Amino acid sequence: MPKKKKDPSDKLAANGGEIHQTAGGDVPVLTTQQGTPISDDQNSLRVGSRGPTTLEDFHLREKIFHFDHERIPERVVHARGFGAHGYFENYESLDEFTAADLFQRPGEKTPAFVRFSTVAGNKGSADLARDVRGFAVKLYTKQGNWDIVGNNIPVFFIQDAIKFPDLIHAAKQEPDRDFPQAQTAHDNFWDFISLMPESMHMIMWVMSDRAIPRSFRFMEGFGVHTFRLVNAEGKSTFVKFHWKPKLGLQSVVWNEALKINGADPDFHRRDLWNAIQAGDYPEWELGLQLFDDEFADGFDFDVLDATKIIPEEDVPIRRVGRLVLDRCVENFFAETEQVAFCTNNIVPGVDFSNDPLLQGRNFSYLDTQVKRLGGPNFTHIPVNAPKCPFHHFQQDGHMAMVNPKGRVNYEPNSWGGAEGGPRESHEMGFRSFPAEEHGRKVRERSESFADHYSQARQFYISQTETEQGHIAAALIFELSKVEKTAIRARLVSHLPHIDPKLADRVAQGLGMQEKITPATAAKEPRTDLKPSKALSIIRNGPKSFAGRKVGVLVTDGSDRKVFEALKAAIEGEGASVEVVAPAVGGVQASDGSLIEAKEKIGGGPSVLYDAVAVIPSEEGCESLLKNAAARDFVSDAFAHLKFIAYADEAMPLFEKAGIAADMDDGFIPLGKGGAGAFVAACRKLRNWERELVVMS
Repeated sequence: MPKKKKDPSDKLAANGGEIHQTAGGDVPVLTTQQGTPISDDQNSLRVGSRGPTTLEDFHLREKIFHFDHERIPERVVHARGFGAHGYFENYESLDEFTAADLFQRPGEKTPAFVRFSTVAGNKGSADLARDVRGFAVKLYTKQGNWDIVGNNIPVFFIQDAIKFPDLIHAAKQEPDRDFPQAQTAHDNFWDFISLMPESMHMIMWVMSDRAIPRSFRFMEGFGVHTFRLVNAEGKSTFVKFHWKPKLGLQSVVWNEALKINGADPDFHRRDLWNAIQAGDYPEWELGLQLFDDEFADGFDFDVLDATKIIPEEDVPIRRVGRLVLDRCVENFFAETEQVAFCTNNIVPGVDFSNDPLLQGRNFSYLDTQVKRLGGPNFTHIPVNAPKCPFHHFQQDGHMAMVNPKGRVNYEPNSWGGAEGGPRESHEMGFRSFPAEEHGRKVRERSESFADHYSQARQFYISQTETEQGHIAAALIFELSKVEKTAIRARLVSHLPHIDPKLADRVAQGLGMQEKITPATAAKEPRTDLKPSKALSIIRNGPKSFAGRKVGVLVTDGSDRKVFEALKAAIEGEGASVEVVAPAVGGVQASDGSLIEAKEKIGGGPSVLYDAVAVIPSEEGCESLLKNAAARDFVSDAFAHLKFIAYADEAMPLFEKAGIAADMDDGFIPLGKGGAGAFVAACRKLRNWERELVVMS
C-alpha cells in the first residue's frame, strides 16, 4: 500500500491558548520574504506582554505590508460598501472626560461620512452574505478628522494583528479555485478557526443573526477596541464606543437571506438609499462605556483583548449624541469608493490603548490607503480632506493637488511671520497620554488573554431559545460544507466549553458518530457569568414598526377602501407601503380608480418586505392561483415568520400554497379594525412561535 501522507495539522498542538508548529521532516521552516526563519508567527513584538507593539518588528511589518498590497484595485477586506453623509450632534459637554472639541458644546453638529460594508466578499458580491458588517464613521471635527473604524459586532476573531493576514486568507476564496465567494462555509476558514480557540467568542456572534442584518439602519456599530479619552488636565478614562440604532435591531432568517440575494443582491444599498431619499433619515446614538484603571485592573477579562466585551450590565452605556445620515453621495466612486478610513486618525482628547490588534491596525490602514489610492496624497480627495484649516510642509508625490506656497518647506526655520509657515503648538496640539510602559521586548501573549470560552458561553446563554437554534443551524450549515471530517470534529470539540447541548446538537446535525472529546482549554472556562439582555437581537427589537416596509399584493377589483385603510395605518406608524401587482402598471380597484404598483409579482417577492398584505378580488385571486410567484409570495412570507394581513378573498391562495390562515395569530383579517391590529402585531417583526411549525 502507498505510504499515507502525513497531515501537517497533526503537528499543530494547542499550548497555553497558542498554536506552535515544529518544523521537521518534510515540513519547511516558515521564513520572511528575505529567507529569515521565523520563531513566532502568533505574536507581535511588544514591550512586555501587555505593552505597545514595537516599530522594529520587521516580521509584522513585512507580513502586514504585503497583505495590504495584495489586492488591486479594491480593498482587501470591506470591498463591498455603501456610504452616506450626515452629521453628529452632541448632547452634552463631556469636558470632564475629554478635551475633544466636538464633545464640548451641547447641540453642536459635526459633519460625518459613514461607510457600511461586508468583510469577506469582493465588490461584486451580494449584500446578504453571512458576514461581519463594517461600520466606519469619519467625523470632520474642528480639530481634524476622527475615524471610528468599527464593525456591527463588538469583538473580533483574533487578539494580535499579526494573525490578520492569516484570518482573511483563510476566509477569502481558496487560492487554487477562487471560490467560494463571500462566504466562510469552506475548509480553509474552519481549519483556521478550529486551530485558534481565541476565535470562539467571535464565532458565536458570526453564527448568530447579527451576521445577517435586515438593514444597515437596524444594526448596531461598535468601535471594538478599548480607547482612551483624555481631558484638558491630562486625566485619562478608558472608553468603548457603541452606535445604537434608534429603529431597534432586526435581522433576517437564513433562507430569507439566500432568497434576498437572488431577488435583489443590492438590498442593503437600495434600502439605505431609498430611506434617505424619502426623508426617513436613519439615526444612531453614540454610547460610551467609560471606566477607569481601577475597573480595568479588577475586571474579569483584559480590556486590551479584542475578543472580549464589557457587558452593559457591568459598565452601563452613556448616550452622548446622535448620528444622522441625511444625504446620499453624488458620485459613488469619488466618495464611497475613495473614502479612506484609518484607525490612527484621532484628535486631541482621544488616544489609543495597547490593544495589540489596534496597534497593528494603526500601521496597516495608512499603508493600505497609500497603495489603494495611488500614493500619499489621498487626503487631497475631497471626501478624505479635513473641513477645518490645515497646514503642513508635506509636498509633491503622486497626484499632489496642493503644495505649500512660498520658499519654505521645512521646520524649524528662521523665517518670520506667515513666510515661515506653520509652527507646532504645545497648548493646542495633540499629545499622547504619557502612560508608563516597562518590560522586556518579547513575542508572547499575556496570560490575561488566555480565557477563550467564558464570554462565548455568556453570549450563547444570553440569546433566546429561537436565537440559540439559529446559531446551531448556522454551525451545522457551515460545517456541512467542510469536506475534511477532521476539521469538523476539531471545531465541534470547542463547543462543549460553550454549551454541551449546543455541541451535541451540532454533532447530531452533522451526523457525527464518535463521542465529542472537548478541546484542551488554555484556561478553565467560567460558568458563573450571567446572561446579558443587551446581547440578544430579539430582546432589543424596535418599539414600533417605523422604518419598515409592507408589500401589499393587489389585483384588479381589489377593495379600494380596504387598501386605503391599510395604507393609512401603515404610514401612520412611520412605515411605508409598496404595491405588488400582476403587472407593474398597476390594477383597477373596485371603484374604478388606479392603484399604482411598484413591482410585478415576479419582481417583488415577499422576502423584500418586513410584512405583507394580500387583498385580491375574488376573480383576481382565481388568476393568482395559476401564478407560481404569487404562491411563493405567501408561502415564503409564512415560512419567514412574517405577519400577514388578508382579505377573505385571498383564502384560496393560502390553501393553494398549503397554509391555513387560522394556523396562528400571525394572520390578521382585514375586517373592521383589522388594519390597526395588523400594524400592532407587526411591531414584533416576526411571529417566532410559528418557527416550530415551519421547522417541524
